[in-house]
Amino acid sequence: MLPPVAVGVDGSAESLAAAGWAAREAVRRGTRLGLVQVTDRTARGRRDESAGAAGRRVLREAEAHVRAGCQDVRVEAEQAAGPVTGTLLEAAGQAGLLVLGSRGLSGFTGFRVGSVALGVVSRAVRPVVLVRAGETPEDEHLPAADGSGSVRTRHRDVVLALDVGDPCDEVVDFAFETARLRHARLRVVHAWRAPGPLGLGAGDIGLVDGPRQAGEWLGFLEAVLEVWREKYPDVEVAPTVVADRPATAVARAASGAGLLVVGRRRPEDPHSPRLGLVTHAAVRHADCPVAVVPHG
Repeated sequence: MLPPVAVGVDGSAESLAAAGWAAREAVRRGTRLGLVQVTDRTARGRRDESAGAAGRRVLREAEAHVRAGCQDVRVEAEQAAGPVTGTLLEAAGQAGLLVLGSRGLSGFTGFRVGSVALGVVSRAVRPVVLVRAGETPEDEHLPAADGSGSVRTRHRDVVLALDVGDPCDEVVDFAFETARLRHARLRVVHAWRAPGPLGLGAGDIGLVDGPRQAGEWLGFLEAVLEVWREKYPDVEVAPTVVADRPATAVARAASGAGLLVVGRRRPEDPHSPRLGLVTHAAVRHADCPVAVVPHG
């Protein structure tokens, strides 16, 4: 049996949006949805019956929400007690994918990522997807001909942020498989910076103009993607190279996408997890759901 798609729910608008997204993803993957509600009782050792009742109500509301929008989903509900971050990390370890909600920032693009979500994303051993409040099924699809939202149009692009110098298989495979399940185009973005006159070494490529440098980088990217095109022949791939800072390029590339996929290197010291500049920028500033895939 395939591992479930798990989602943390707490009754907030962002967690309900995450639950809806997770339900649709579970159906696409042909697996079940695990609703996880955590009551933090670290400050007291005794059972709090009122907190338990509130948690059960949260689970009922979340299940009703996902079934209303996704009737084919198979739902399992779990109520747990303990440290919220640690309990969600345990859920992530048993799932194929963990989904969490993040509050969308009004007035400008981005997420307000709480300490729990950041703690989970930076330490999880499985992919974690952050979904902002207000995310709807129509947001996964291109608009209809009249500009209105639709679930009958093609899925929006899946965008993969890829460093050609470190093309991690786990991250690339996740992006290709996600695009395949959606019948979506996969847009693969690599950002490069032109070296200064003092930055060129004896073995560096010192091309004289930007277009030729971009062509070199595109060639490297195409070489990396060749084996993945063979593995996923049905996925339309659009490789792109951008002369910009990686963190800036990734956030811009995600505009209008259905999902942004970024990697996170597993730290040698599990007590000192770090997201990295590009991944941190992605979870803060992308205007679509963000999948953070651990590797290494």
